[in-house]
Amino acid sequence: MIESSKKRNNLKPYTYHRFIDEAGDMTFFLKGKAPARLGSNGISRVFILGMAYIKQDLNQVRKLISLFCKEIESDPYFNEIPSVKKRIDRGGFYLHAKDDPPELRYKFLMFLLENVDFSVQMVVGRKRPTRFVNKHHSQEREFYADLLSHLLKDKGNYEKLVINIAERGSSTKNNNLEIALSQAHERHTKTRRYKYKADIKFNVQRYSSEPILAITDYILWTVQRVFEKGEMRFYDVVKDRIPLILDLYDTTKYENYQNYYGPKNPLTKQNRVVDDD
Repeated sequence: MIESSKKRNNLKPYTYHRFIDEAGDMTFFLKGKAPARLGSNGISRVFILGMAYIKQDLNQVRKLISLFCKEIESDPYFNEIPSVKKRIDRGGFYLHAKDDPPELRYKFLMFLLENVDFSVQMVVGRKRPTRFVNKHHSQEREFYADLLSHLLKDKGNYEKLVINIAERGSSTKNNNLEIALSQAHERHTKTRRYKYKADIKFNVQRYSSEPILAITDYILWTVQRVFEKGEMRFYDVVKDRIPLILDLYDTTKYENYQNYYGPKNPLTKQNRVVDDD
């Protein structure tokens, strides 16, 4: 036990820290319980959770991203764009793929590929009101916990993990995160012979206060564009950094794990979600 404790204390932080963010929304119904029209009025067809693994010194990466943001603040090409200027005026620019202009998205993605060693796993949840009602009891936090448990279920062989997770209302309250972890344990034991031994701690963060979450956010955005629009150009740039995309509710492809995607089985335009899915 003493040797194991010493071993854990000697681990470099980047080896046991992960960074979770989301893309899309969990809107299924409007006021009065009217079904939301998915894919219109800014309402997404999918909700995605992603987990980034940064494979180098975390403080160094934070500094790199912070310097990148400072450069954008001082760049006249970008700093007068309304969505950028709004964040600058509120206390300092931070990256957010959904709100950033296309040329900034490409610039940051290339910056990441050239300067940061990382990978991002993710779970995609196709939004279907009947499933939301029957499986998740019309509760966003249950939908969130279901996806999160699939991100965590294969992490049982780690001795220690700190999950830095972007704050999202009741979905990231401690009790809901513990529910997701419990579900991960259950799923782990169904498919593996060894015990889920990982000591997992959650560190809920404000998105704007943790620069590394921008990595997760941006890579998630590239995948969301495939599922929402069939747009491939951003995803194709980063797909080799995405070892796993689990299209969780695509029941038509459950056989032989066809709903699992990665560099050898990348997404295509056919992964776009349409109304009759």
